[in-house]
Amino acid sequence: MPIVLGHLSNALDTLTKVHEVSEDEDSMNQLSKYQQIAIRAGVIKHFEMTYELCWKLIERRLKENMSPQDVRGISENHFFRLAAENHLIHDFEIWIGYHNNRNHTTHVYDSEIADEVYDMIVEFIPDASALLNELERGEMK
Repeated sequence: MPIVLGHLSNALDTLTKVHEVSEDEDSMNQLSKYQQIAIRAGVIKHFEMTYELCWKLIERRLKENMSPQDVRGISENHFFRLAAENHLIHDFEIWIGYHNNRNHTTHVYDSEIADEVYDMIVEFIPDASALLNELERGEMK
């Protein structure tokens, strides 16, 4: 069964556009402090959703092309190493960072952590786009 990539494509497009809005200083300066916080929180939430879709699609592609037992129950480090070895992602350490940031935002709210995650999203977007491109190509090397 082919992997459906439309959800990731839509999530990535929305994340990109919401992030662009949040980076528009003229527009953001017209908003109240709490409206600005809400928009940045929306960007972070869209990062979380997009990251989860990336994770699930990497997992599915690995399971399709390897034994499901080779993927089930492994550590994040091993998971992202396998993804890099199979040319789905370029740098497994960066993706471990995305994973850690996703976990931090989900389990703890702290404005400093939120700022760190928000700042990292500019790097995540092209990496997630590259993953989508690899998934669209459909073959692992």
